[in-house]
Amino acid sequence: MPKFNYTAFDAKGKEINGSVEAANSQEAIGRVREKGLFPSNVTEDGKERTKKTRKGDDPSSTSPTVARTQKKSLGQIEIPFLTPTTVKSKILTAFTRQLATLIDAGLPLVRGLNVLHKQESNVVLKRTTLKLIESIEGGSTFSEALAQHPKIFNRLYVNMVRAGEAGGVLDVTLMRLADFQEKAQKIKNKVIAAMVYPSVVMFVAVGILIFLMTFIIPKFQEIFKDLLEGKELPGLTLFVMGVSKIVKEQFLLVAGVLVGLFFLIKLLVKLEKGRYLMDKVKLNAPLFGQLIRKVAIARFTRTLGTLISSGVPILQALNIVKETANNAVVAKAIVHVHDSVKEGERITQPLEASGVFPPMVIGMVDVGEETGALPDMLMKVADVFEDEVDNAVGALTSLLEPIMIVFLAVVVGTIVIAMFLPLISVIQTMSSGAGK
Repeated sequence: MPKFNYTAFDAKGKEINGSVEAANSQEAIGRVREKGLFPSNVTEDGKERTKKTRKGDDPSSTSPTVARTQKKSLGQIEIPFLTPTTVKSKILTAFTRQLATLIDAGLPLVRGLNVLHKQESNVVLKRTTLKLIESIEGGSTFSEALAQHPKIFNRLYVNMVRAGEAGGVLDVTLMRLADFQEKAQKIKNKVIAAMVYPSVVMFVAVGILIFLMTFIIPKFQEIFKDLLEGKELPGLTLFVMGVSKIVKEQFLLVAGVLVGLFFLIKLLVKLEKGRYLMDKVKLNAPLFGQLIRKVAIARFTRTLGTLISSGVPILQALNIVKETANNAVVAKAIVHVHDSVKEGERITQPLEASGVFPPMVIGMVDVGEETGALPDMLMKVADVFEDEVDNAVGALTSLLEPIMIVFLAVVVGTIVIAMFLPLISVIQTMSSGAGK
């Protein structure tokens, strides 16, 4: 029996090479799929690489689309470390919605992808679309083709498409997925917008402080040395001058310590316990804690509701939600929910025990379980918390402005007072001398 070498991807997108024995290339592809892999290339041992084809197709024939992908001009040569591998969420959302519209209009999947390929301006997505077409024409399902590009299409995307294929409602699922992506991006943009103002103010404040510490205060130090003639300076002035001396003379050391601290925090976040501790601090942080908590709850409920309503089994949906939670504390709560559901219990008890979710969320989820309308309830909770995120962002922006102004006033005012205290002493000395 002939031996076939194959290149395939597992569920995580890792490339795997191996070999199987089969009567022909179609049987070889089937055996690779039985291993839970997604074949991309199958080659008969000792022969040139063969293309995957659907059952009944002529293996020697190649579609025009595949032929185009096999031809690479000099202008298409890719440099690995310079070639982008991801697609922005906004571009992927537009692609998903357009594909859903084309399928809903009655176009076959491959033809719809061809239409999108011709009009796509993003280089990465254009190249990926061709690879999707090639995989589908080679016998893969759409979800299998998507799974071969995990950096662009995450598990949530792939599993929703798989559920849509199984239920024969791919267009509806894609439209629902596009809606989900738009709402997620909307929340993300609002949170980023809320962080822009304080970030800019802090950047300017640090710049001003460095300028004062390295250029202005040393000038005052020279003036005080001449005017006070060795007299002791006030404690506040000595403190400010000490800080100025450290910043000016040990600038590289200070910068190195700050950079080292930054990388230390990054390293701790990569560790499981460190990330959990950091995310817990974020959820309980003043000012930003409530906003982060509301964003996490909105993401959890929106993602879980979208997956369940699309036909993804609840245990599988919970695993996907855990990976997309973006918060270790919420992810741990989801693990407990998964274990409870696996044992035949309800969702509400572990949600309540986690301490992350407020009573309103637990109550609505409980009603959803009782009435069999859990996806609808989850979507309603997501809508409520997305509105609360809007309000929280507005309130936070309004609150941060006076806080930042007061902060800058205190810092700059402290420096000014520290510099004027010795001058007052000098003036008093001069006045006393003139009186005599």
